[in-house]
Amino acid sequence: MSRKRINKIENALRVIDINAKGMGVAKSLEGAVYFIKNVVPGDVVDVHVYKKRRGYFEAEPLNWIETSVDREDPPCEHFGVCGGCKWQHLSYEAQLRFKEKGVLHNLQHIGKTEPHEVIPILGVENPYFYRNKMEFSFSNKRWLSSEEIAEENDIERNGLGFHKPRMWDKIVDVNKCHLQADPSNEIRNTIKAFAIEKGMSFFDSRAQEGFLRTLMIRNTLAGEVMVLIQFFEERKEEIKLLLNFVKERFPQVTSLLYCVNSKGNDSLYDQEIRCFSGTDYITEHLDGLQFRITAKSFYQTNPKQAGALYAIAKNFAQLKPQDVVYDLYTGTGTIALSLACDCKKIIGIEAVSEAIGAANENAKLNGIENAFFEVGDMKVCFNDDFIDKYGKANVVITDPPRDGMHKDVIAQLLKLAPKKIVYISCNSATQARDLELLKESYQVIKSQAVDMFPQTHHVENVVLLQSKVTDEPA
Repeated sequence: MSRKRINKIENALRVIDINAKGMGVAKSLEGAVYFIKNVVPGDVVDVHVYKKRRGYFEAEPLNWIETSVDREDPPCEHFGVCGGCKWQHLSYEAQLRFKEKGVLHNLQHIGKTEPHEVIPILGVENPYFYRNKMEFSFSNKRWLSSEEIAEENDIERNGLGFHKPRMWDKIVDVNKCHLQADPSNEIRNTIKAFAIEKGMSFFDSRAQEGFLRTLMIRNTLAGEVMVLIQFFEERKEEIKLLLNFVKERFPQVTSLLYCVNSKGNDSLYDQEIRCFSGTDYITEHLDGLQFRITAKSFYQTNPKQAGALYAIAKNFAQLKPQDVVYDLYTGTGTIALSLACDCKKIIGIEAVSEAIGAANENAKLNGIENAFFEVGDMKVCFNDDFIDKYGKANVVITDPPRDGMHKDVIAQLLKLAPKKIVYISCNSATQARDLELLKESYQVIKSQAVDMFPQTHHVENVVLLQSKVTDEPA
């Protein structure tokens, strides 16, 4: 058995580390390993052990004997319930320290990288209100605290917020979220109050019925706001009533959209998005470039830090006017377009056709003519015919999803043998795995972690690799 429910108490465990999922790590005198919720390194706690897994136990704190100097009071009233910001109880300085430690551990122990220049992790000025996109769900059966359950009076069961961890059919009703700047909270709370006042039905995920399904809010650094409401049923008069209310109440909303989605899941990518008011996009500005963001667009959720991330990639690449560059997993082409002016040409590849369409539109919007984009499965389209079509690249930028690069992509990279590879990753473990596969031909020159997601354990990492057969300095 890989896991088993148990019920026991362990006393005075000292938390010594944080694991990849943000849980505290402790060891007993007998050497047993415990992963503990809501603790930070330096805490000494009595714990309730509730689950045995292969190689470790899972536990939750019962009593604090000592409190870590790195512990902080979480500012959010929903901390520990909604499951979003799992590190609000850890000082931001400590968050950066443990993120960098985790990245370097993966590079050394998984990637088996040789000593290289490690540039200190780049943090943010304000570790709150940094996200430019939030998605909330309506529910007619919101999660109730034990105090609410004990009340005898009728309780409002409609809620608008985040899914409760491990309870797919329960929504934590959110009063104030500390991740997205104003007017996000006001928009969400006002829409919820209006819908309840007008008797609009909130979605029932088990019964698959109801009117209001999800709410998405996107914004830009310049203050443009997109609101998209997803309805489960086509009730034209109620849709018009709610959207007109939002339009009049929030004139700063420059893109007011909606869709009617009656399928089993609330994914938007196969849905028709309708524009009720304003434009069907908002525009973000980054380093002199404009990027149109639609409801379906992928764009870095921390726009300020995205600019810093791209600047690091640009600095690592040190492009020359004659360089041909490939941008693997290009998304909507933000990195490719930010580098285009420094090279002969840059070619982006991406599996999502909508993203490539956005990349081409953004290239036209910015008057960039030396950036080209191909849509296709990376492990299939990144082949000899692709290289023959666009020319051999001497620099490659790669920014894969969390799973890292497919082994066939790595094999083609080794065959292409570019002089430099700049590898950006949101998962340093799979990045390190890929570096180990490249190490016979490439040397890691330098790396730098970038904190894109404060209050979580997630972190980006940028690595510069140089071919071992090139004479060109990095």
